Amino acid sequence: MSNVTPNHCSGDGPGVILVAIDGSTTSSRAGAWAAGLARRQGSRLLCVYVANQPAFASMAMGMGGEIPVNFGNDEVAKEILEDVRANAKAYQVSAEFLVRSGDPVTEIERVADEVKVDAVVVGASTQAGHRLIGSVAVRLVRAGRWPVTVVP
Repeated sequence: MSNVTPNHCSGDGPGVILVAIDGSTTSSRAGAWAAGLARRQGSRLLCVYVANQPAFASMAMGMGGEIPVNFGNDEVAKEILEDVRANAKAYQVSAEFLVRSGDPVTEIERVADEVKVDAVVVGASTQAGHRLIGSVAVRLVRAGRWPVTVVP
């Protein structure tokens, strides 16, 4: 048996799991799947929402206590934060919520590299146009830098 050490993983499973959440049904399923995996593996969960408005760039919040929130008019970000809080408590996992703005793939890749995540979880796209230009999931898989789980 060879003595192989994974790139980022500590122990038998991922130390940090990034899950991309955008408010869609499939991203909610991805969030639930990632939270369950984080609980089972003892991993840290990083929930990332990529907003379309530049005012949200690099807004990060830990889940360890009362979190000051100022999302302006972004109701999706507010709803996602409440879901993350509730699910982190229900799944008994350590979770952080990060909001970025820009192209979802670019921002997810940037966060994954900055934090040195061990795994990325995304929901499958339900948009027909993504067959032509590629969905977020397909583009992340093609990047080939982390294991990517696509949840239907």
